Amino acid sequence: MLHDFLSKFDSSIDEASAHCDIPCGVYDARTVMYHAVSTLRQIDILLSLKDKGLSETAFAMQVARNTAEKEKQAELVKHEVRVIWGDFMKGAHLEKHPGAHELAHKIMMAGSACKQDLHREDGEKLVALCNEFSEMFWDMKGIKTKTAPCPYAPNVDVVIPAL
Repeated sequence: MLHDFLSKFDSSIDEASAHCDIPCGVYDARTVMYHAVSTLRQIDILLSLKDKGLSETAFAMQVARNTAEKEKQAELVKHEVRVIWGDFMKGAHLEKHPGAHELAHKIMMAGSACKQDLHREDGEKLVALCNEFSEMFWDMKGIKTKTAPCPYAPNVDVVIPAL
């Protein structure tokens, strides 16, 4: 019945399409880097909790909060990469950077590893892969990059646009 009703309007409705859900054209790898660094920071905080002398209850509450945030940040890395990879990277971008698919997959796996366990090496790997992704992304946009230390903990080097 709904199909019959809608089919009466077929000839009067123009077809619409977009490259993403909301075709705004705003893509920025700095969000990827922010969430990757935040994931590593949460890992560092969690690894340092045992030395804080917290009560059992305070320790458990802090672990729960920081674990939730660590996992949220790692998932946001994956989300941001999926959006850029799936909506922005097309045609000529992928011809110039044929390793984009493999790199995006590695970031998905590294993000999952950060969610699944608590190893600083996993967070460092996520940041390193996101640095590669950031460098590739900005190259696709024709913007030079530079590497600079984060001005906050965990004080790791990140790839940023040289604006």
